[in-house]
Amino acid sequence: MIRDSLSFTVADGTVTVDFSGDDSVERYDLLLVTTCRLAFEDPSTRRVELAVAATDTARRRALHRAGFRLEGRARARRLTPDGPMDELWYGLLRTDEATGRAGFTAVMNTVTARKRVISHLLLTDEAGRVCILETTFKPDFELPGGILEVGESPRVGLVREVREELDHNVSVGRLLVVDWLTPYLGWEDALELVFDGRQMPERSIPLLRPDGREIRAVHWLEPEAAMARMAPFARGRLRAALAAREEGRTLYLEAGDRIS
Repeated sequence: MIRDSLSFTVADGTVTVDFSGDDSVERYDLLLVTTCRLAFEDPSTRRVELAVAATDTARRRALHRAGFRLEGRARARRLTPDGPMDELWYGLLRTDEATGRAGFTAVMNTVTARKRVISHLLLTDEAGRVCILETTFKPDFELPGGILEVGESPRVGLVREVREELDHNVSVGRLLVVDWLTPYLGWEDALELVFDGRQMPERSIPLLRPDGREIRAVHWLEPEAAMARMAPFARGRLRAALAAREEGRTLYLEAGDRIS
């Protein structure tokens, strides 16, 4: 029997759809559109949600065309004859735009790759020593700065991070380094930006006060001594940042290695 909609259950304004079955791929779009129409006929329905196997490309594409947003991944949630498989959860709110340019970009914003962006600051003193921070959560030292928040510019995020770490408002100069970070210790790949914090006068150094939670201490070290306390890829980043400042240019790196 050929069906025109998918089965679903309703609880507290949420419709949970069963997108399993042996329907032909060509009918996926019609099944989703009809199911959403039926679900939202009830004015108390706020959202429609469902789960599909991460490897089910055909169903995922149909969900994207229907305006569903990817909301999460449940690792090894689905048992199959080939073993455990990740399950992806999709949702559509009554208020979501499901079609047109706004609908398309909203969907793509949830399903395309998202990279972390990290901003750090090259800050030196009058003797040329580099400011690096000793953290409470890892053995290697790092430049001031950290991971940006959603919707935050690299410059604004850097100012915020340094204020949180050292209770001080810094001036952010030009961009020195763009470094692509490979996956590391459970982190996915990311982009790191190093900005010039210029030279800090000796009288201002005591203004940098570690927060005591994430930052244990502030160290001012000669460049080579600073690099010796950093992770291997971070050493290349510091070396490149110093060179970029000297050369008056911006350098591109991958995993701490200078590319251009």
